[in-house]
Amino acid sequence: MNRILALVLAGALALVAGCNTVQGAGKDIAAGGQAIERAAGGKSGSK
Repeated sequence: MNRILALVLAGALALVAGCNTVQGAGKDIAAGGQAIERAAGGKSGSK
């Protein structure tokens, strides 16, 4: 149980360290979405 908690906390710390601001987090999320779209061949379900 302690090991799982330590891993979760380490992951949260890495996430916070990677995104210093809310704006930075938004950019990271947008970049992730664009990568998913490229991997899907640029096809979107919304029309």
